[in-house]
Amino acid sequence: MSKNALLQALLDSYDRDGGINHLDGANLPSQDLANELARDFMHVLFPGFFESTALARKDAPAWLDDMLAKIEKRLVTEVEKCLRHAADPDPKHNARRIATEALTRLPEVRRIVQTDVAAAYAGDPAARSLDEIILAYPCVLAISLQRVAHVLYRLGVPLLPRMLTEYAHERTGIDIHPGAEIGPYFFIDHGTGVVIGETARLGAHVKVYQGVTLGAKSFETDATGTPIKGVKRHPDIDDHVTIYAHATILGGDTRIGAHTVVGANVWLLESTPPHSIAYYKDTNLVVRPRRKKESAVESRATAEEFKGDWMI
Repeated sequence: MSKNALLQALLDSYDRDGGINHLDGANLPSQDLANELARDFMHVLFPGFFESTALARKDAPAWLDDMLAKIEKRLVTEVEKCLRHAADPDPKHNARRIATEALTRLPEVRRIVQTDVAAAYAGDPAARSLDEIILAYPCVLAISLQRVAHVLYRLGVPLLPRMLTEYAHERTGIDIHPGAEIGPYFFIDHGTGVVIGETARLGAHVKVYQGVTLGAKSFETDATGTPIKGVKRHPDIDDHVTIYAHATILGGDTRIGAHTVVGANVWLLESTPPHSIAYYKDTNLVVRPRRKKESAVESRATAEEFKGDWMI
């Protein structure tokens, strides 16, 4: 095929094959700029950890002022693109309002992210320091960016929250939807292959291992068979639950009671009472009360410490 023939064939496909073209539409948010935003947010959440040179406390005010100005400029630009795509009636004004509100939530995000780092240190005997966790544990990137993206999600921003969490997904293999509500002291050990759906709700002190899926059991559909958006379809996980590797928990009406342990490779479609243990005996699923010797050592800190809106 000649160059001119190839050019015409592709142009013809643009006219013929809709759905994957975005011609004559609003300018879309940039993936490159979203990735830069993700990295900048991590710098602000963990000052001094990701700099090319050491950051002194005396230099922190000027450094932070520059970082926030850079983030705000990018955030306003990208949020405005997202709002234009969604046909917002006043995208410029609303983008600035949303960006300002999102930035005011960063101190609270840092407060909760600190609990996630503490949970990783308490929950992994291989961890030698908090510095090691922040620099080397994939859960820090995935959870921290999800908490930032969740703020934008709650403020009604389309597209960009998913782009931020996809940056972390690409880097870590951990896929957490920005809509998921996640309490403090959340730890994902190892991380690869973890999937947490949009309407999942997790309490405080939840610990999950690699390959865990908190997913949908089925989709409600309309008369044309199209899945209905926005319905509750992912499970609730109460406080102090541990979910071991490759367990799958499905369904919007499924609830795992507090202080429950879900064993590796378990497939759960039904709720469990508090203080339970779920595991396979041969090929049979067993769900029974935990014995005292099976109770994990748990932090005394609870969600009661976070009486505010810790879901951000």
